[in-house]
Amino acid sequence: MTSQPTGPDGVLFELAAAPVEKKQGRKPEKKRSGRPAPRTPAERLPVARVVVDTPLPHLDRYFDYRVPADMDEAAVPGCRVRVRFNNRKLAGFLAERVEASEFAGRLAYLDSVVSPEPVLTPEVLGLSRAVADRYAGTLSDVLRLAVPPRHARAEKEESAGCAEGDLAAPEAGPWRDYPDGPAFLAELAAGRAPRAVWNALPGPDWPEAIAVAAGTALAAGRGTVVVVPDGRDVERVDAALTAVLGPDRHVALTAGLGPAERYRRWLAVLRDRVRVVVGTRAAAFAPVRDVGLVVLWDDGDDVHADPHAPYPHARTVLSMRAHRAQAGALIGGHTRTTDAQMLVDSGWAGQLVADRAVLRRRAPVVRAAGDDRELERDGAARSARLPGLALRVARQASREGAVLFQVPRRGYLATLACAGCREPARCDACHGPLAVRGSHALPSCGWCGRVAGAWACPECGVTRMRAVVVGDRRTAEELGRAFPSVTVRTSGRDEVLAAVPGSPSLVVATPGAEPVAEGGYAAAVLLDGWALLNRLDLRATEETLRRWLSAAALVRPGGTVVVCADASSPVVQSLVRWDPAGFAERELADRRELAFPPAVSMASVTGGPEHVRELLDQVELPEGVELLGPVPVGPDREGPTGPGGTNTTERALLRVPRAGVGALARALKVAAAARSARREEHLAQIRVDPLQVV
Repeated sequence: MTSQPTGPDGVLFELAAAPVEKKQGRKPEKKRSGRPAPRTPAERLPVARVVVDTPLPHLDRYFDYRVPADMDEAAVPGCRVRVRFNNRKLAGFLAERVEASEFAGRLAYLDSVVSPEPVLTPEVLGLSRAVADRYAGTLSDVLRLAVPPRHARAEKEESAGCAEGDLAAPEAGPWRDYPDGPAFLAELAAGRAPRAVWNALPGPDWPEAIAVAAGTALAAGRGTVVVVPDGRDVERVDAALTAVLGPDRHVALTAGLGPAERYRRWLAVLRDRVRVVVGTRAAAFAPVRDVGLVVLWDDGDDVHADPHAPYPHARTVLSMRAHRAQAGALIGGHTRTTDAQMLVDSGWAGQLVADRAVLRRRAPVVRAAGDDRELERDGAARSARLPGLALRVARQASREGAVLFQVPRRGYLATLACAGCREPARCDACHGPLAVRGSHALPSCGWCGRVAGAWACPECGVTRMRAVVVGDRRTAEELGRAFPSVTVRTSGRDEVLAAVPGSPSLVVATPGAEPVAEGGYAAAVLLDGWALLNRLDLRATEETLRRWLSAAALVRPGGTVVVCADASSPVVQSLVRWDPAGFAERELADRRELAFPPAVSMASVTGGPEHVRELLDQVELPEGVELLGPVPVGPDREGPTGPGGTNTTERALLRVPRAGVGALARALKVAAAARSARREEHLAQIRVDPLQVV
């Protein structure tokens, strides 16, 4: 007789027969069918037109799908969906629902509704379609810029905002300093659509002026979209809007918020909880209901051009939005770009400019230190690399408050050249530019990182190098030696300061990173003006004046600004007179004569030589289009050369009158779609109205 096995605690194990008996007592399972349950289409508007998320140009159109009955309520226009497309599941947006499809074949059903939230409004969809056509891009690419990624938890929350009570129109405030400022506000208050190019006065009150304009539009029952270059400007306008409008009447949208908080605030706008938005370039597509005003601050800043396809510029997007929504527009800055001057000359926008008497009262005194008499230096000036005038002004002003030094380049010694023949110093291995990155560092290559310890000039054999452009860190060292008892702060790429105390100190900043000083700077010194003016860029002088005026506007009234550049230069004279409008008029007249942008429109086609030529051979250019190139793209601008030392990238430019840019964009898109349909890889990059054309 055999005994049953027991466990460590004496409990009997079940014999093998026990589970067999339990299994025999089960009911036999039914075989699962491999076919899905039959689906029936919705009774009302059973066809959904979907924007499928694909970047291929030949697929830039709506695709029809059937709406199943169980998704009838959730599948609303504007919601996110997933569909079967080319044997894959792709995301998309449901653009609209219709009764029937023009497609003669059998329609597939929607795979799922990701969320019933209608995140794509009809206004944003129409604007995105227009932007895609204007820039020869695809609708799905623009929608990636316009609609942020979904965050499910934020979508389930109740949106904040929606302050109680009506808002009274604010006082004119800073707009009293402009002769046409009160009239502009009166037009907004009446619900009309005034459009203006605004030359802001020097000083810190431009965020308040924007907030007053937004509050006037909001009091009239219409929304406002404000776009500024960076997060520091968003913070300043955000604070001004809170002061003028009160809490919970606006939201700020920036990338630094994180995906959840940014989506939460964006939903508050979508759900009409707030009607005023301030943010960076993506905020131009914010789904504000009943837009009555669009505002763009500092439209010359290159960060307003999106680096992702189809590379739209916020100025163009907001101009199109104002035109489509019959809304007002305010394009402002301390300077005036030639693009903004084009809007004035065409009659699309008026001007908001202060009287000269008010300007003289508000602006600092600007002096040029570029002539030979002002280049006499003492020992301290030599060590600080400053003209005598700049050193004297900085010494006097540093006893009274903060002094700003604007340096064109970041780093230490950003560019080196041969001390003998002045040829640019390049790496022996890859021919990249050499630079010094610290006070105790050896020259090294900016491309491959190789240290050039035994460098010799291939032209003249000299082994010594000289600095061509001195960066902000080296400048801070030199100023520390010249001003040993004064605090020196730096603001640049590694650390950008938002504000500094108004107490005596020196602030060294690169363009665009200048912090605001409490009470304004006592003085400012604009160093190495030649480095900005001599850049190989069509907009070099325009961009130089913009950077100088932005820095000079931070100086308190009656302070001094010293610009280290040739005093006879037209751009320096425009700075001395504080006349950005006159400079823009003259610059635009010169560009009209030479057929340069923005007097004309241009499109660039960049890529491998064979791909650029194939695309140009296939495109049917409209009448009036002029082909320039293709030519190799210089390695100094694009990076290292290809294998064997030869450049592998070419660029062609297509020039057309402004009225023909739409036809040119359509022709380029048709050619790109034809190549995409043939599944040709390495498509050439197409940019309409690129910022740089040289």
